[in-house]
Amino acid sequence: METFVSFASAGTFATVGEIYDAARAALPPEIWDFLDGGAGGEQTLRANRAAFDRWTLRPRLMTGVAEPDLSTTFLGIALSMPVLTSPFGADRLLHPEGHLAVARANAKAGVASMVPEAGSFSWEEVTTAAPAAARIAQLHPMGNVANFTAMLDRAADVGFAALCLTLDCPSAGWRERNMRNRFDVDVETVSGNYPHATAEDLADTLGQLFIRHEPVWTWDELAERTSSSPLPWIAKGVLTGPDAVRAVRAGAAAVLVSNHGGRQLDAVPAALEALPEVVAAVGGTVPIALDSGIRRGSDVVKALALGADVVVLGRAAAMALAAGGEEALARLHELLREEISTTIKLLGAASVAYLDPSMITPAPRVTPW
Repeated sequence: METFVSFASAGTFATVGEIYDAARAALPPEIWDFLDGGAGGEQTLRANRAAFDRWTLRPRLMTGVAEPDLSTTFLGIALSMPVLTSPFGADRLLHPEGHLAVARANAKAGVASMVPEAGSFSWEEVTTAAPAAARIAQLHPMGNVANFTAMLDRAADVGFAALCLTLDCPSAGWRERNMRNRFDVDVETVSGNYPHATAEDLADTLGQLFIRHEPVWTWDELAERTSSSPLPWIAKGVLTGPDAVRAVRAGAAAVLVSNHGGRQLDAVPAALEALPEVVAAVGGTVPIALDSGIRRGSDVVKALALGADVVVLGRAAAMALAAGGEEALARLHELLREEISTTIKLLGAASVAYLDPSMITPAPRVTPW
């Protein structure tokens, strides 16, 4: 008897969970902990995932909609679905081709890459590998002002469409898994953009991510130091409405609601929990992205229904890179696209643009006996 629907996948990975399992099997334990771990007691790391379970969807029946349209734009960048990948650094620890593989897979899927400052490959190498995907350059607004200004100019010269400024990383978080493993990131894996720098040069630029002594920049300083760049910039790491407003006043063209995947300050809210406050503060004036905790297509739909315009894949993309490089990343995008489409179809929406708060509601709290 023929089956009406077959769940026998032709791909290497049938589910996102299998990608994660393959990543863990592929990595040495200390690198797995570097990738999988969070800050402090990992309260926020756990909260990021649990937050998605606290929302349920409200489907609309018999709507007559056709196959849903997943395409959108973000800061003028065309996307086949509302997904970008994050600028995670030290990428060669996970796979020899690092962000080169990420960008190539993204280009095939119609997804955009945020390309890191502290990556294993230079911005130029990644844009050459996949110019259609490598659209956003990431920078740390801290430390040597002359270097920051030079990197702003360099991003424009390379041809990026936008900048992502990571605001929540004036120093690395308190990551106890790394401490227990006595694990330090090899400087060579984070110096792709500074290949000819001396040890002293790197300490003046990338060293700020690990040991920091100078004051954190102010919003006014950030506004002044970005004003010369022709590129729009995204404020990454926002978790409150007031900070979202300050970011926009400082010149941010978009806001990325993020707690750095639970890797920076522990015991802060889950990113999804913070999203409604940020949307209420600046929604409609600038586009809003969300990362932290996204593992499946229905997570993407929940984030969009709560007001995000796009989501950014951090660990999910990094896990796929570790699991099988470009091929595994391509499969991750296929799985996410299929689940996003299925979820939207079952919700009765015509496209990602139709997702709104009426389609989502807090899950009822279960009171134990």
